Amino acid sequence: MAVTKEEIIEALKEMPALELSELVHELEEVFGVSAAAPVAVAAAAPAAAAAEEEEKTEFDVNLDDFGAQKIAVIKVVRKLTNLGLKEAKEAVEKKGTLLQGVKKDEAEAAKKELEEAGATVSIK
Repeated sequence: MAVTKEEIIEALKEMPALELSELVHELEEVFGVSAAAPVAVAAAAPAAAAAEEEEKTEFDVNLDDFGAQKIAVIKVVRKLTNLGLKEAKEAVEKKGTLLQGVKKDEAEAAKKELEEAGATVSIK
């Protein structure tokens, strides 16, 4: 005779709070788990994510679109990356990441310069 989850839940609803608390402690001991652990982990996760986000010191500059002024964008890409004409043209046509692991101020300066040339740029 197997007991269903619903029957267990109904029995727990009828149990006095003190007995329920004792049952929880016994279950923790028998199964080697803690009912409080998921709550502590869940509470710590946003704080860890916020700390990680604050500590970010390297950014990538991504070319999303070169716009109508492709030649002007190629010139800026050559200046920023020290690529040759052919490589800079290929990088602009390919789009994607132009600079990797640069400091925030350098990434923002590159973004500004590329946008002035007519490109659409994002920093990640």
